[in-house]
Amino acid sequence: MFSAKRLTRLRAVLERRVESGAVPGVLAVLARRGEVHIEAVGRLAFESTSPEMAPDTIVRLASMSKPIVAACAMTLIEDCTLRLDDPIDDLVPELANMRVLADPAGPLEDTVAAERPISVRDVLAFTLGTGMPPEEAPIAAALDTLRGPSLDEWIAGLGKLPLVHQPGERWMYDTGSDVTGLLIQRATGKSFGTALRERILEPLGMKDTGFSVEAKDFGRFATAYDHEDGPDGAVVQDVPETGRWSTPAVFEGGSGGLVSTAEDYLAFASAMLAGGTYQGTQVLSRAAVTLMTSDQLTPAQRAVSGFWPGYFASTSWGLGTGIVVDRTQLGPSAGSYGWNGFYGTTWYNDPAEELTGILIQQRAHAGDARLAFLRDFWTSVYQSLT
Repeated sequence: MFSAKRLTRLRAVLERRVESGAVPGVLAVLARRGEVHIEAVGRLAFESTSPEMAPDTIVRLASMSKPIVAACAMTLIEDCTLRLDDPIDDLVPELANMRVLADPAGPLEDTVAAERPISVRDVLAFTLGTGMPPEEAPIAAALDTLRGPSLDEWIAGLGKLPLVHQPGERWMYDTGSDVTGLLIQRATGKSFGTALRERILEPLGMKDTGFSVEAKDFGRFATAYDHEDGPDGAVVQDVPETGRWSTPAVFEGGSGGLVSTAEDYLAFASAMLAGGTYQGTQVLSRAAVTLMTSDQLTPAQRAVSGFWPGYFASTSWGLGTGIVVDRTQLGPSAGSYGWNGFYGTTWYNDPAEELTGILIQQRAHAGDARLAFLRDFWTSVYQSLT
């Protein structure tokens, strides 16, 4: 279980985060062997009249969307609508017969033919050949211009650009989750959001998770802040009433478009930890969860570019989720899985400890200060276990 005395250290870490002025509020949820512990500090916005942080506070998940999207794709693999090693050409002809950069850092015109098609497995394992390259590469600027009004328009633009690497050659972050959303949309014949709701969100009772927030819920939707302060303090990046999530989304982005609550994410995390079952409902098979949360990368694929240095020293990637392969900190055990979000959110399940940890805040990450806080969070979680 948890040591009540040692949990005071977790509370202190969260309080220091708020008192520093970094965020107006922060929320932690820990679950282990039927026990759930919640710590909420501060408010939804820096305004003193804003509501206090709570388990039903709505936040932007950013990249914590990725595991949910991958789980939805796994339901299509389970019912044989998709097959992991089939090419995606029939469903995504825009990415068929691709050209590949001869040099990942070279000019866009210097290309060679793709050696093989992109598979469903490539998309989920982020080895499809495109993603986030180093900022100085010419392909990076071209990719940055792509996000279009809809998934169909976006993929049309992506298909006109060369891949950065041969399919299956390297892991590249991010883009695979948006392609996953498109695959789900075309394989089901429904909008991505509808398929996600029917296959994952509704079975798990995740009523506050989606691609937008209704006006009636703006009062519990936290404000998001930029990573830098302006002359008058924290810079607002997104507000509930008029921001990106205040109207129905046209581009339903699997890489980072979902909003949710700690309560909803705990339902998803609990189902994953229980082998795909939540409150008697089998959402995924145990085999599907095991596959998602197993290391899918070779050492050559982990020779990563365009991501933070040292990431693959102790971590790898499954199907839509990060995997801890070596415990190097006072934190998640080897075999743990989960992911982080751009606004400072984080989630990991630790099967060895039967533990789920979720951290909620809404400030864009940048630099070592954010990473130091996440390390302190996980340290305070693990030192509290009995």
